[in-house]
Amino acid sequence: MDENIPVYEVTDANTRLIHIGSFGDLWRERLQNCDLTLAEKDDCLMENSDVAQDLGCSEETAAELRLICGVDALKCSENEEADPENIPEDPSLLTLGIRKKILDRRRETLIIERACRQETFLHELEFHAVGKRPEDAADMVDEGELVLTLNIVYPVIFRKHKEYKPYQTVLVLGSQKLTELRDAINCVSDLQIGGEFSNNPDLAPENICKDLYKSAFFHFEGVFYNDMRDPQCRDISRTTIEWAESRDRGYEKFQSAKMEDYTFNDLRLKIGYPYLYCHQGDCEHVITVTDIRLIHHEDCLDRTLYPLLKKRHWFWTRKCSVCLMYTARWVTVNDSLAPDDPCFFCDVCFKMLHYDTDGNKLGEFLAHPYVDPGIFN
Repeated sequence: MDENIPVYEVTDANTRLIHIGSFGDLWRERLQNCDLTLAEKDDCLMENSDVAQDLGCSEETAAELRLICGVDALKCSENEEADPENIPEDPSLLTLGIRKKILDRRRETLIIERACRQETFLHELEFHAVGKRPEDAADMVDEGELVLTLNIVYPVIFRKHKEYKPYQTVLVLGSQKLTELRDAINCVSDLQIGGEFSNNPDLAPENICKDLYKSAFFHFEGVFYNDMRDPQCRDISRTTIEWAESRDRGYEKFQSAKMEDYTFNDLRLKIGYPYLYCHQGDCEHVITVTDIRLIHHEDCLDRTLYPLLKKRHWFWTRKCSVCLMYTARWVTVNDSLAPDDPCFFCDVCFKMLHYDTDGNKLGEFLAHPYVDPGIFN
């Protein structure tokens, strides 16, 4: 068996190590052009003679099969359309039974029948780019391109979710560079503003952490891929590499490479195995490749839209502790005027409570700008 065919080492956990580009080559060698084509569905339908040849039957039998098993024949009745809200009692299909329980629970608990905003948001992300084709033919995805599905977990500093909450699911192309994924990952740590501004909150700088601290790395199978595109970037993996080399700690020799020099097709990975993305010094995300497949004509075919955000966990917005209405913009520490420590305020309530009409500071406290994760909603 070819070493690049994914075989699971641990059931339902991860595969053995495979080379991504070679795995795609194996698929392309065995599939025909009609299987790889990205043409419209109506343009790539097989003729009766092709179906007959594949099935080893006569053309008359193939024509009858296409008529009976076609999409147009998948209807509940010839005279009436199926009502998805009207499910018969005791359905034999498991999926219908689950749907009936959900609909019954909604009818019993909801006063107003409407989809909640989380469901609407999820549906929008799932389908807004399905089948989308580029306006410029140069941006068309190549036939036989690999598509990788990646789960990006909450930062480790979010201890509540660090072990099981993927807050982003992203689709990337095998030919894309690692830097394109790095630029597509949204994290609130990149948007924070460092510093303490209680003496003059109007002087808070506009530079965010991502503009000041641009270094980051991915860690895949013993190799640290550092982002070195900017002159201010530095190899932040060097500390870990030197620590591992300082004593015989049982690790293999780590290597360092430039993120911008590698695509996903160049990597050797395990499907289902947790890897690491680190930025802002110590903001660490677990990244898992959950699926690798070939692109098909119903996918988004506009290369400029990849990495494509497929799912995102809904972030709860932290409200102001005073008005309970507006999103928090400031967080105070050691605040004698606040009921909690730390305490969160919107911009209006923060200034009305902590400063007089002349802008002079009232009481003792430390104030830091706060960026709410809910902005990604």
